[in-house]
Amino acid sequence: MAITAQLVKELREKTGAGMMDCKKALVQTEGNLEAAIDFLREKGLAAAGKKADRVAAEGTTYILEQGNEAIILEVNAETDFVAKNDKFQVLVASLAEQLLAAKPESVEAALELEKDGVKIADQISTAIATIGEKITLRRFEIKTKTDADAFGAYLHMGGRIGVLVQLNGTTDADAAKDVAMHIAAINPTYVSRDEVSAEEVERERKVLTEQALNEGKPENIVAKMVEGRLGKYFEDVCLLDQTFVKNSDQKVRDFVKSTGGTVDGFTRYAVGEGIEKREDNFAEEVMSQVKGN
Repeated sequence: MAITAQLVKELREKTGAGMMDCKKALVQTEGNLEAAIDFLREKGLAAAGKKADRVAAEGTTYILEQGNEAIILEVNAETDFVAKNDKFQVLVASLAEQLLAAKPESVEAALELEKDGVKIADQISTAIATIGEKITLRRFEIKTKTDADAFGAYLHMGGRIGVLVQLNGTTDADAAKDVAMHIAAINPTYVSRDEVSAEEVERERKVLTEQALNEGKPENIVAKMVEGRLGKYFEDVCLLDQTFVKNSDQKVRDFVKSTGGTVDGFTRYAVGEGIEKREDNFAEEVMSQVKGN
């Protein structure tokens, strides 16, 4: 029986196994779908599908620099224990190399990339079957500089937070790393005030005005107070306006200026941010397993 692409796709959807594994299973079973499912289960390769609805909110961030190019990515797993697993770490490093080399436009495009004929999606499926947890490539960012610029890379707590920053006009990598450490600690949203939209500023100004009026401040001084409080708002969200964590007498703007460079941009990933983590009841989980549910 001919092994069609549609049959391979159907088997993959039913089992979550890798494409090449599905094709091999169908060849072994002469196209018998049910027998192929059993084959994959026997080999332990159908496990990925059973984990598709689990929440992968742990994991790691990772940064790879190669000359004038660098990538930061986040790969998720279900538990922090697996995130520290050697096989998981090898997978993450391999994904970083493949993505930096190919520079895909999106995660979807990245999953279609191939190494030795095996798509990244299938590499991840194989890792799921081997490691035993749901694993996902969540996001990545690639940066390119010139010989006159510097990357600053910093991983906090073994990758729980990852920051990649680029300084243009200076080759001081140590200074760039210091800025990355600041970003990891303070978590700014923007580089400078220029990046904050007029709509966001106006919304903040309106909120601050109402706050001042509700505090009973005289209307004739509210406007001045609001502008002062807006300055504090910019300090909260704009990197260059913030007090440098390594020198409380200096703004980040002044520290960067002392290097002769400017901040081109930064990417900060915190593992699992924005993912709704499932709260399991451990006792119920144990009883469920005892009862065979």
